Amino acid sequence: MNAMLLKLYVKFQNLIRRKEGQDLVEYALVVALIALAAVAGMKTLAAGISATFTSISTKLSSSIN
Repeated sequence: MNAMLLKLYVKFQNLIRRKEGQDLVEYALVVALIALAAVAGMKTLAAGISATFTSISTKLSSSIN
């Protein structure tokens, strides 16, 4: 386990030192930010869709009775 963590640490250090690694880290941060925004947006959207379906269900139930 320690050997695997050491290898991962060394690879991470190599990425930080290389310019290509810096680009990779920047792209990863941008992707993480986009993913976070998408998740937040989906939660809001899901709440709106749920409310809409609840409203439709209520109207259908009241029209049947």
